[in-house]
Amino acid sequence: MQTRKNLLELCLSPDLGGLELYMMRCAKALRESFNVISVINPAGKLEQYFSGTDHRYLFVAKKSNLLMLGAARKLAEIIDDNGIDIVHLHWTKDIPVAVLAKHLSKRKPKLAQTRNMTMTRFKDDFYHRHLYKNIDLMLPVTKQVAEQLHRFIPESIRPKVEVLYMGTDNVDLLSDGEIDQLRHELKMYNTFAVGLVGRIEETKGQHLLIEAIAHLRQEETRVDAFFVGHEMEEGYIQTLKAKAKELGVGSSVHFLGFMSNPMHFMQACDAMVLATPCETFGLVVIEAMAVGTPIIVTDACGPLEIIDDEVDGLLFEKGSSTDLAKKIKMLRSNETLRTDISTNARLKVQAMFSNDIQFEKLSTLLQELS
Repeated sequence: MQTRKNLLELCLSPDLGGLELYMMRCAKALRESFNVISVINPAGKLEQYFSGTDHRYLFVAKKSNLLMLGAARKLAEIIDDNGIDIVHLHWTKDIPVAVLAKHLSKRKPKLAQTRNMTMTRFKDDFYHRHLYKNIDLMLPVTKQVAEQLHRFIPESIRPKVEVLYMGTDNVDLLSDGEIDQLRHELKMYNTFAVGLVGRIEETKGQHLLIEAIAHLRQEETRVDAFFVGHEMEEGYIQTLKAKAKELGVGSSVHFLGFMSNPMHFMQACDAMVLATPCETFGLVVIEAMAVGTPIIVTDACGPLEIIDDEVDGLLFEKGSSTDLAKKIKMLRSNETLRTDISTNARLKVQAMFSNDIQFEKLSTLLQELS
């Protein structure tokens, strides 16, 4: 009988978004084929997903790469104490810590990175060449990112590259009665409710949805925007509220804070929006598709590998609130289109973006690291 390998899931990011949540999902899903321990940042927001469960997790504090020696020593100690064979990291800023810990440890584990970020250039110096030479496997979340890795990392030091899309959890579908109750609680009655899930910051494009709502109000089309997520910069929500008030749509813009189960929220919405200028993948896109809520996404980067326009979602021109308003109006006025998109989106997720499919592939790729 083959001995189960020991896997360490690493994410020292202090934030909470698609990247961090994917790490948590990997840690829990891979327990079926590995002995898994997770290492997270004590100053981060991931512990809430591990606390109170039987999943093993430890803390490593890391404030910056300039002061990373202590973090690397602690990580190396964890690697040796737990007989770690493979370190699977997610945050690009953790690469230096993971590589240094590999050198400091007695185990010398294999390093695999899920690459959630684009690469626009390669710093061709000794330091960066050394970092990438010590990574054994890179798992870009889109073909676009894979092409960048092949273009910018010299072949002589390039790790093995395998595209691995993200997947969705098994869908907890609400009944019609539960959806009606949730819509009532969220004050979504008597309106076309458009949701946006993500960190509350300028790069996520909440301002574009507010502007789109204002365009539609000029046409006397009633649409409300509902935002779910953490405020990343104190005061930014007030800036957005002031913008909405200035545009005359203050009463149609709602901030709901963080939700532990955003897929319930998505089911209460009539449509979802991803307005980021260039999302590497877009986990919320496939989550909305999985629950059957039509989604409108920016016509750039990762979502282009997910959405077929007017088949299983809608694309809008990057940065254009006018075009976003047009696509929202298209969905609001065409029930047949909403139904067709919902049906096609669910079928695509089942075929391409389920966690069962993606985690099985991930498990195989990690097992193959000798």
